[in-house]
Amino acid sequence: MKINIQNIEVNYIQYGEGKDIVLLHGWGQNIQMMKPLGDAFCDKFRITILDFPGFGETKEPPEPWNIEKYSLLLEGLIKQLKIKKPIIMGHSFGGRVAIRYSAYNPIEKLILFGSPCIRIQEQLPLKVKILKSIKKLPGMNGIAEYMKQFIGSRDYKAASPIMRQTLVEVVNEDLSKYAREIEEPTLLIWGDNDTEAPLMDAKELEKIMIDAALIVLPGTHYAYLENLQSVISILNNFI
Repeated sequence: MKINIQNIEVNYIQYGEGKDIVLLHGWGQNIQMMKPLGDAFCDKFRITILDFPGFGETKEPPEPWNIEKYSLLLEGLIKQLKIKKPIIMGHSFGGRVAIRYSAYNPIEKLILFGSPCIRIQEQLPLKVKILKSIKKLPGMNGIAEYMKQFIGSRDYKAASPIMRQTLVEVVNEDLSKYAREIEEPTLLIWGDNDTEAPLMDAKELEKIMIDAALIVLPGTHYAYLENLQSVISILNNFI
């Protein structure tokens, strides 16, 4: 199904009956990555899953977006679909959008899967330092942009120019101030071998949130799928 939000035709699915669960996918993913969770709860809940702009069957935004713009789009979708106080589950980038949204809007509960929130300043690799130095030289910005496709992340290399800048915007923002505002019960589910969102991030996030608990499972950035039956059992007890 399609719904117009901020002049963007957003692709989404909705099925099941009962209280609302909204599922938010990670960067580079789509509805299908969250559907195993939706299918597990559609007998007792109404499930809503969307393709964020730039992913799946939703076209990319007209200009680079940040977390705020994705959050406002989510707000518009929830209002148009007349969803009240949903349980929100988000993976990675989707969890970051969920944090921003939940700081300003009523929710029932929040579940985050491998969703980095706190921006920790790290020592830059040498190749990144070189790239930053090149960009400062007169007339070299174009060459620096060209080099990014060879030394950037896998997600960066795969993205269009608009989505590349969007990726820079969404990963560089520290969301700590929003996480601290969330009063509703929050469950953090993390893989012990998550290299995209290290476990240290989850522990720091748990500390700053008002009502959060961390569950660590064996696995990677996709531990929620790698341990699907265990996650379903955990969520049944939480929601």
